[in-house]
Amino acid sequence: MDNTTMTVEAIENGTVIDHIPAGLGLAILRHFKLDESGNRITVGFNLKGKRGNKDLIKIQNIRFDEAEAAQIALFAPTATVNVIENFEVAQKIKPRLPEKVEGIFACPNDNCASHNEPVVGTFTVKSAHGEPRLKCFFCEKSYPISWVVEKNK
Repeated sequence: MDNTTMTVEAIENGTVIDHIPAGLGLAILRHFKLDESGNRITVGFNLKGKRGNKDLIKIQNIRFDEAEAAQIALFAPTATVNVIENFEVAQKIKPRLPEKVEGIFACPNDNCASHNEPVVGTFTVKSAHGEPRLKCFFCEKSYPISWVVEKNK
């Protein structure tokens, strides 16, 4: 092994989220509250990849389904979700943006009616120039996902 290669312990069962754009791995960890799961997690930030730097997350004993993978696409449209069973990739999911997001984010517009009414944050999802944008169902304002995530910390 040369001095530029590091190895990370394989997981028997769980999920590997790969090809996360560099700097977005932490947002995914926080959104899914993975750090609170009690499971072993391996995270790599700014790793060298074939298409530039990337983040990587390995989670032992947690399996992501298609709906959760769609939420990952909100943060990282280029990510790949690999379901691991018995140390092998059992399923490779290429997340697709959902058409609608409900109950995950609050509208960042402080004047939005959703803040004063007993309703669930609801957004339609569009892609503009390769970045997901969320349009609030109530105030109809559109926001880049990075801004919505930042306001919902």
